[in-house]
Amino acid sequence: MEKFQLFINNEWINPQTDKWFESLDPFSGDPWALIPRAGAEDVERAVVAADAAMQGPWGQMSPSDRGKLLFKLATLIEEHADELTEAESRDNGKLRSEVGGQIRYMAKYFYYYAGLADKIHGLVVPMDKPKVFNYVKYEPMGVVATITPWNSSLLLTAWKVAPALCAGNTIIAKPSEHTSVSMFHFAKLFEKAGFPAGVFNVVTGFGNEVGEPLVTHPKVPRIAFTGGDEGGRRVNVLAAAHFKRISLELGGKSPNIIFDDANLDRAANGVITGIFSAGGQTCMAGSRLLVQESIHDEFVEKLRSITANAKLGDPARPDVQVGPVATRPQYDKVMQYIQIARDEGARCLTGGNSPQGPEYGAGQFVEPTIFVDVNNQMRIAQEEVFGPVLAVIKFKDEEDAVRIGNDIRFGLAAGVWTQSLHRAMLMSERLRAGTVWINNYRSTSYTTPFGGYKDSGIGREGGVEAVKEYLETKSVWMSSDLDMPDPFVRKY
Repeated sequence: MEKFQLFINNEWINPQTDKWFESLDPFSGDPWALIPRAGAEDVERAVVAADAAMQGPWGQMSPSDRGKLLFKLATLIEEHADELTEAESRDNGKLRSEVGGQIRYMAKYFYYYAGLADKIHGLVVPMDKPKVFNYVKYEPMGVVATITPWNSSLLLTAWKVAPALCAGNTIIAKPSEHTSVSMFHFAKLFEKAGFPAGVFNVVTGFGNEVGEPLVTHPKVPRIAFTGGDEGGRRVNVLAAAHFKRISLELGGKSPNIIFDDANLDRAANGVITGIFSAGGQTCMAGSRLLVQESIHDEFVEKLRSITANAKLGDPARPDVQVGPVATRPQYDKVMQYIQIARDEGARCLTGGNSPQGPEYGAGQFVEPTIFVDVNNQMRIAQEEVFGPVLAVIKFKDEEDAVRIGNDIRFGLAAGVWTQSLHRAMLMSERLRAGTVWINNYRSTSYTTPFGGYKDSGIGREGGVEAVKEYLETKSVWMSSDLDMPDPFVRKY
């Protein structure tokens, strides 16, 4: 097993705790890496380094030169994509093919924000006052803490790091304790690209030992978190005590809505992509399937016939379609929800089991599972399972679909399948979700914002909007009038 060190101030160092913990391969169940168990003292070292970089070479660097470093980093991600893919896939159990696509696409985020680095323009504001000049400028916030989950560690980190560095901030990255290895490989690329010491730092460990000291540190003004809504609430409470700026990309229970005029073959592929391609381990999963009554039986049978033939196994094999659940606690949670759904009266159309045997390694597999006869008040329809479990709900018409689709505390995403332009426009306006896909699902891009309504989070990632999330706005007033005004009279 490789034994890793923390990456702080462009140096590889042991944790002050002198403790490590094992990272487990989700397929085999075997430990394969030793991860440093950092503590508050290590967080302090990382904050000092990141803050010094803000005051020193990185803070004084021109935006164009920052862009050049981001561009270099993007090229290195492409060159080392196989290495990053192997580390992340082995850490989280996702298909090697899926992770490889994410890593190669991740490079495009850094290319995009490299180009934006010297295009953060202020503005001159026309004044209604004589002899007064006003302009608005944008400044980096300072040290940014990124806290990311185990399902797509590097890509979700890139969503935060790329715009934050573009805006001129420095980074302390805290990955999930379950998937830290790929982050160390990523850190090596910052060294190779020539970033100044302290610009990018990695501290690993557990939430209460690393995450909370990061969130509450007085010299970390900005927190970027992706994870479950329970963790997001904790971050929000801790950050609020210090009036920190935060973004929270949290969970979802997104409706994927199939109307009777949809192309059913295309919609079926979209539904499967939306819930089973990543083993359901994605915040944007289309885990609630709303199907119009007139096509319900035909459509769910189409899904069943495709899903029943899915191949489970070693995620490194190119013919495998579904990998293991990333962690044993998450596997247990998914199996519990399958039992909850049965207890509530939902009917399991297909799946619902955990295959065992030598070809399934440690046995952390869940068959792609479809439940029918679901009503929207069941727990299987209201709570995020984060696994390959689909809840199918019938609806009558557009009004019914909107009512059911919005009757949830989440609002991350929604899908609509129809050949009617009028219906597509109507649904996109009325569904309370940060992203609405029409006749596709799970599409994302560095060029456009992503984020949720309601309990699905705060803020946006992606596009120009993401850069603004990491900038402070300053208004500067200059007067050419040398006459001293009356100090007791405010000039309006």
